[in-house]
Amino acid sequence: MRLQGKTILVTAAGQGIGRACALAMAREGATVWATDLKQDLLNAYAGVSNIKTHTLDVLKTAEVDAFAKKIGSIDVLFNCAGFVHQGDIMQVSDADWDFSMDLNVKSMYRTIRAFLPGMLEQGKGSVINMASAASNIKGAPNRVIYGASKAAVIGLTRALAADYVARGVRFNAICPGTIESPSLGERIQAVSSQTGKSVTEVRDMFVARQPIGRIGKPEEIAQLAIYLASDESSFTTGTSQIIDGGWSL
Repeated sequence: MRLQGKTILVTAAGQGIGRACALAMAREGATVWATDLKQDLLNAYAGVSNIKTHTLDVLKTAEVDAFAKKIGSIDVLFNCAGFVHQGDIMQVSDADWDFSMDLNVKSMYRTIRAFLPGMLEQGKGSVINMASAASNIKGAPNRVIYGASKAAVIGLTRALAADYVARGVRFNAICPGTIESPSLGERIQAVSSQTGKSVTEVRDMFVARQPIGRIGKPEEIAQLAIYLASDESSFTTGTSQIIDGGWSL
């Protein structure tokens, strides 16, 4: 029960890493607000102890602010919402760029602005931002928008950590490598369509680039998220926690 008594908000908790983290945090005793844009995904939480659900569009400032007023102060904010664009710079439109930056970076600006005042009033809090090893940590082919946006997340996290280190609120980023998720399935399908390779061949390519020899599991990311959410990490702020099976070595 490492998170007993804490209230945690997780965005994009409907599937993949977000869902694994929400479930793991609830098992550790937290009251978890699992949010997602898709209500049908949230319906899968019916009957799960310690989890409340709410449909939330993190692209809409008014909606985020209204939700913050509804639930009040929280102890942990886990910004998990994001999108992986496939393509190099010549395949990127202005609309592609704006959407990815809005969802991957500005959504965090929205949620942090909405929930930070409550944390400051309490004199404590933990904000966890989902970044990626594909960022300023490592360049990845056909990830120009994604890499730029996740590098921005790391910069945002470090700047906020510096601003609030003396006021009890910690900011850390999680930087995964390739993780088994619906998002990965979409990327594999996209690469398959672009290259003419089979889905199996493309999946094998993703596995082959992992020095550890396999793709990561959402539950492994969840254990790191629990640590950053817990009081065990009370001396940890401004970090970029790499969890990528050695991909960025």
